[in-house]
Amino acid sequence: MVVIINLDDYNKEKLWQLIVEVVHSSVMYPTHKAYTRDSILSAEPDISALELSQRLGMPLAEAIVILDELVQERKSSP
Repeated sequence: MVVIINLDDYNKEKLWQLIVEVVHSSVMYPTHKAYTRDSILSAEPDISALELSQRLGMPLAEAIVILDELVQERKSSP
């Protein structure tokens, strides 16, 4: 069985939503996010997604999603 996917149907927003969905399904996601928030960002607030990925041995996409979510949480908190 061959599945053909037309990538033109996926704009950046749809692709981002798919990436977030996949990252959220990872068993280690909640642990990685909590550790990043509680330990890493307090010492290195400007850590890059690549550095975070390498440090925790996680996919780059997971690091990007985690950092994006934590930035959004900071913006929305008083």
